[in-house]
Parts: sequence; structure tokens; C-alpha cells
Amino acid sequence: MPPTRWYDGLAQYQQQGVAHVLATVIAVNGSAPRALQAKMIVTVDSYCDTLGGGGLEHDVIMTARQLLSGEIEATVSKDVKEKHSRKDKDSQQGNTINSDGDSDLESKPAKAVRRDSVYTKHYPLGAKLAQCCGGSVTVMFECFNVIPPLSILVFGAGHVAAALMTILAELPCQVDWVDSRPEMFAPYLLNKSDQINGFPKAFGEPSASEQSSLYQLPAHIRPHVSEEPVDFIRPFIEPFIEQGDQRFILIMTHDHSLDFELVRAAIDVSLATNDADIRRNTDNVIADHDGLQVSMPYIGCIGSATKAKRFKDRLTQRGYSEQVVDRLTMPIGLLIGGKEPMAVAVSIAAQILQHYYQT
Repeated sequence: MPPTRWYDGLAQYQQQGVAHVLATVIAVNGSAPRALQAKMIVTVDSYCDTLGGGGLEHDVIMTARQLLSGEIEATVSKDVKEKHSRKDKDSQQGNTINSDGDSDLESKPAKAVRRDSVYTKHYPLGAKLAQCCGGSVTVMFECFNVIPPLSILVFGAGHVAAALMTILAELPCQVDWVDSRPEMFAPYLLNKSDQINGFPKAFGEPSASEQSSLYQLPAHIRPHVSEEPVDFIRPFIEPFIEQGDQRFILIMTHDHSLDFELVRAAIDVSLATNDADIRRNTDNVIADHDGLQVSMPYIGCIGSATKAKRFKDRLTQRGYSEQVVDRLTMPIGLLIGGKEPMAVAVSIAAQILQHYYQT
């Protein structure tokens, strides 16, 4: 069930990385159903709070969803065409773009609104909206999480992974953190009575609400105890193949053989779930050993240069193409120096952010 108040929805959708629009009344003239600064949240399939209902709210919801989907186009009034033409450059760079809702003004289509821009729309509360308030309002639309959030799947809960979580805790991302050893997550338990001799009592997968009550971790970092960590790879990669968003798999377990198994599984799932007819021209597309086009997420594994060479040689011996093997990032992290867990974690976080923002 979606939240009912806008501030609860904003907090929830920010934590979950859900694309949403915050709609705010920023100007009121005459009679209007809501006061200045009234707000509501709109997602692709739900909304919370209200700007007064009726035709106004219906159009606000529709406009917000058009912004989320990229379908909306701005219109520039003929009367202010010269003024806006001087601001075209600023508008294209993501600054505020205005749309006048008055149907009496002649307008012409402009460039599609960037979904990361702030969009405003003026609403006369008259016959067009089937409302008789007589006044008018201006609503500002702010889009959040339109670009798919940074999604990271981390295997291993050792010293480097623990240090990495302190960094990821402060970033807008979604993290699934997997380890087969339940004792590795025991320090994060809120209630020590939920463990026996350092082990969590229940090994089952907790729900999102149970996660927040079990672990002293931010809501966007979800720990998982599993004896079959490979099972997390397919459900993580498949949305990447379908949506083309950026996803990151970080492999840093305590077991080198498990590391190799996870690396190979990540490559195999990517190859198996690709279709030769899709994503042929995207930045993440490469040719596999059969000459087909393969879209792959970032796959990184911790280790020395010697371990990296051994892994890549083993993959090549098993028939993986050079193009596929070269997509494995190993060792992970930027070459900034330092071998302390936090130093390594900083280098890994920096590399992820570099890929995310520059790819």
C-alpha cells in the first residue's frame, strides 16, 4: 500500500530508488483548492497526498507521468517567444522550463523537456479543468530517480566489503550484499537477542520491512545470508539486459574458487539472456565468441594481478572469447595506492562512480 502523505512517499521512494515526481504549488492567484507549497508525489503507478483533486490533480498526475516516461513536450507562448529564445541555451542545460496552461495563448511546440529539469505549468482554474474556483495556480514538477539508480550486487562481507558499505551508505544507490556466513552480518544486528552464539537465529530471507528492523544498516543496503550466492546473479542481471541500465557486480569473497564460480556465472548469465537483435548499438555491447552482440554489466573481482591472470587464462581455456574476458574488471578499483581495507574500498567506490557517471 503506497504512503498517504507526500513526505512519507518522498522518503520511501528516495530510499527505494523508485522514479517519482514531487509536484508543488509555487504560486496561487485568487481562489484555489490548496494553499501555496501544497505538495504531492507521483510515480508511474501510484501517487500520495493531494493538490485538491478534480481536473487540476488529474492533469498534474498525467503531466508528472509524461515527464517520467519522457513523452511530454514543452510549449512556448508566442507572446514570450523572444524572451525564451534568449534562454534556449539555459533550458537545454537543465534549467527551469515553463509551460503556460492558458489555451487562449497561441503556442508552438518546443524541444522535449529534459526529465532531469525542473518543469513548471500554469493552471487557470476554469472551464478547461471543469473547475469553477476562478483563480489559478502554478505547479512545479521535480523529477527524481528518472535515471536508473546505481544498482550494486556485492558478494562477500569481509573487511573491504564492510569498509565499502560505509561509503555506499552515503550514496544514492541500491545494494544487495550477499555472504554464505551468517556470522559476518551479526555485528549489524540491532537486537543481539536475534542471534545465538553470534549467528542470526533465522536464515530465511527477511522482507524489506524486516530488514530495517533486523539490521543497523541503511534501508538501501540489503544483507542476504545464502548458501547459494550464485542464485542472486540471474535476477540481478536480467533487468539490466531488458532495460539497459547500469548494474555492478562486485566479487570479493573469502574463497578464490567461489570467486571464479561467481565470475563465470555472471558471464554465462549475460551470454544466455542476451538476444542478438537487441542492444546492438549501446555502449555496453560487445561481440561474444559466436560473433553475436552481448550486453554485459560491470563485473569486477578483487585480487592481485597474479590472481587476475590466472582467472582470465582459465576463462580463455574454457572457450570464452577475448572480448568477453576483457570485460572482466580485475583487479577492481582505481590505482590510487594503499592496501588498507578503507583505501581499497575508496578505490572501488571511485571506479564504480566513474563508470556510472561517464558511461
